[in-house]
Amino acid sequence: MNFETRHIGITQTSENKMLETIGESSIETLCKNAMAQNIAYELPNSLPITEQEFEKHIQELGNQNTPTLNFIGEGFYPNYCPAVIRRNILENPSWYTQYTPYQAEISQGRLEALFNFQTLITELTGLPIANASLLDEGNATSEAIFMAYQSFNGKRKKVFLSKSINSHNRNVIKTRFKYLDLQIIEGKINDVALNEEYAAIVCKQFKSNGDFNHLSEVIAKAKSNQVITILNCDLLALCIYKSAAELGADICIGSGQRLGIPMGFGGPAAAFLACKDKFTRLMPGRIIGLSQDIHGNPAYRMALQTREQHIRREKATSNICTAQSLLAIINSFYAVYHGPDGLSNIAKTIKSKAEFVRNQLIKNNIKVDTQDIFDTISFENQNAKAWTEAALENNIEWHYSNGRINISFNETSSEKDIINLLKIFQINIDEVKLTEPSFSTSSQRTSKFLQQSVFNLYHSETKMLRYIKHLERKDLSLANAMIPLGSCTMKLNATVELLSLSNPNFSDIHPFSNHKFTKGYQAILNQLEKDLAIFTGFDATSLQPNSGAQGEFAGLMCIRDYFESKGESNRNVAFIPTSAHGTNPASASLCGLKIIPIKCLNTGEICMNDLNEKITKHKDNLAVFMITYPSTFGVFDEDIKSICEKIHLAGGQVYMDGANMNAQVGLTSPATIGADVCHLNLHKTFCIPHGGGGPGVGPICVKEHLKPFLPNTTNAISNTLYGSASICLISYAYIKLMGSNALKKATQIAILNANYIAERLKNHYEIMFTNQNNRVAHELIINCKEFKKSAKVTVEDIAKRLMDFGFHAPTMSWPVPDTLMIEPTESEGKDELDRFCDSLIKIKEEINTITSDNIDSNPLKNAPHTQFDLKKEWKYNYSMQQAFFPLNDYDSKFWPAVNRINNAFGDRNLICSCQTFEFETLSKDEVNA
Repeated sequence: MNFETRHIGITQTSENKMLETIGESSIETLCKNAMAQNIAYELPNSLPITEQEFEKHIQELGNQNTPTLNFIGEGFYPNYCPAVIRRNILENPSWYTQYTPYQAEISQGRLEALFNFQTLITELTGLPIANASLLDEGNATSEAIFMAYQSFNGKRKKVFLSKSINSHNRNVIKTRFKYLDLQIIEGKINDVALNEEYAAIVCKQFKSNGDFNHLSEVIAKAKSNQVITILNCDLLALCIYKSAAELGADICIGSGQRLGIPMGFGGPAAAFLACKDKFTRLMPGRIIGLSQDIHGNPAYRMALQTREQHIRREKATSNICTAQSLLAIINSFYAVYHGPDGLSNIAKTIKSKAEFVRNQLIKNNIKVDTQDIFDTISFENQNAKAWTEAALENNIEWHYSNGRINISFNETSSEKDIINLLKIFQINIDEVKLTEPSFSTSSQRTSKFLQQSVFNLYHSETKMLRYIKHLERKDLSLANAMIPLGSCTMKLNATVELLSLSNPNFSDIHPFSNHKFTKGYQAILNQLEKDLAIFTGFDATSLQPNSGAQGEFAGLMCIRDYFESKGESNRNVAFIPTSAHGTNPASASLCGLKIIPIKCLNTGEICMNDLNEKITKHKDNLAVFMITYPSTFGVFDEDIKSICEKIHLAGGQVYMDGANMNAQVGLTSPATIGADVCHLNLHKTFCIPHGGGGPGVGPICVKEHLKPFLPNTTNAISNTLYGSASICLISYAYIKLMGSNALKKATQIAILNANYIAERLKNHYEIMFTNQNNRVAHELIINCKEFKKSAKVTVEDIAKRLMDFGFHAPTMSWPVPDTLMIEPTESEGKDELDRFCDSLIKIKEEINTITSDNIDSNPLKNAPHTQFDLKKEWKYNYSMQQAFFPLNDYDSKFWPAVNRINNAFGDRNLICSCQTFEFETLSKDEVNA
């Protein structure tokens, strides 16, 4: 059986029945009636390969990579992810197919894991508040800088950036602030003349040569001028070196990569950001908080949820949308499994290895600069280049630059590795004798950390496995049911597509490894770039952006750089429809663009009169028009080509948001409709799993004239050239397995499924937006506003009630308040579509039965119902059968872990990390039991 039939859930028999139901003769006719005219685009023919063929093919490519004996460091380190975590989290669809935990009652497992991650970060840094991860170290630093800038209301316009910060991080920071009114000044941290013009200084826990950075004088000087101190730290080093808080830092950032996350040629890995309480309201991204449900039981949820940046649109201080949730979850379990003593021992052993090699070099008359070291030794030598070349010949790598060698040790560096390393320097030893690491009194950590029970109870594999499964059972994922979120495209993430993530020939490759060791990666990523260019009709691709919002930012930066190269830097106006996702104006704002909203009609289409009026007014300064296609209302706008032509005639560029690309592949393309650049969500259309809110990849594709301005290693959007390179293997697999005909078929079935749902629901709910043929694209919006008046039922009530039916809710109240946006994808079968439709129809029947007598006591208002309700006296005026099994569907039952959560209580009582008293109440025997 070919892969197409594995990926697409609709059989030919089901397809025929569905077409009959909606009144179309063929799927080709349906798509023609759903789409705008004159936008067809055919993909070049490409043949699929079978799963068996693909496994052999990807293994052959993996064999072209060479995992080396790696001492490069620079923020990326080999490590060991315990097999119990690797198998049961990274390789487990119940964890990697979850959606962002907006529906907290069916997300308690991952919320607890992310809460543990925040606790890990606050404990190690010593700072009281941390978020649930960011994209990478460079972006985390940029976010911290902008927090500092905002804390002074933009009045302090200088930031000092220490040259000890890794160059790839500095490049991301400089790109981020290129068009904003903020000056980045680089230099040696001890040379900066701080004054009240500075918002922040950014420094590092360790110097470029690996020495501990004694920053007390610098930080004291910063504090005397009210300058905010941002410290880049290593999580493992924080286990044995003084915390960021003890050093006096206000904000601490860094990467969680070395806590169980493979290097993967550069990503993904979770970055962290922790800060003092006073910066909480400025913190970007997501914060997990502890609240309670309606019965007072503890319950986790996303804290301060309504202030998420994308809701603030052009007033946002960040465009963060996805986080690296799955990677942060792995970090948290890594810490839970090892505990404080285990983490400290790993850190001490790394330090002992570095000290041993340093001492051996010194003993053999090689002068080493590094003294108070953690994992890195550094030295200059006239033989440095020759040694480096000899090392490469022996598949050994370290960091080399201008006669200086940096050697960084890691968790996996073995005695044999050290012996082989020293041979490069003609130092021959028989054994490695590690000693206790040495510390200066001013640098060693003496304060305790991770004393909470969760970090001290699960050190056996039996207990760890049960804890993982305990949390897993609290979360709904694609392993349980369809997740019908509009614009989010929760489709099949096939197992065969993810196999390579655990292959050491892919996972153990350093992003700065010599090109001769990465030929397999280069072949895959170059081919993926070409394929994505073909799908979009464009000329070039960059895989670097590691989220959809970063893709927006990268595309807009291309446009700004293009106009700057033409001497038209005055073009700084962005037209953005009022229906656009909030990251569109947020990304444009971060590019220094002035946002001009464009009105939409009641039909969901762009208001041409408003567009024409604003083109006339702003044509001399127009830079870009941002549009999502099909629109966020789920229809193909008939005027799209005319819109793009008008923008071009005014001298502007067209940016297409690729969030809805699942309705385009094989049928039309961004280039065909007239766009100049678009981003693609590989975690949507091209099958990378959502992972509970990340990782994601948001590559951009551009026309030829924008190609010179694509991100590179200096004009950087993320830490490495290919961003989250390892998960791009998933999209590569999907494309190879499908072939051009199946990719087109997938798009057609996505459109069929959406129109089938619309047909089944139209007599029960108002379908808000359809085209002139009464068709939707790949998603639809149902109006629930009338229920607020007739029965006091909100979309939140419907969302919570859907949990009782075993479903995650569709997208709520976006892009229109009091609506649900439904996207079924092509991967679901007719039986699951019908079960979902039956559930919504049943809910509508329940709404119809609500009267003044039961307006506050009905299944919708009390939803979701949990197992805990079975223990209570049943006082409701509806049956337990209706509450728990409304469709008499016992096989599909998923039990929400908690009842409806009180968000307001959580915001009033913000608790974002585990409390230490938990563990302190346990005896030593109980902890070790």
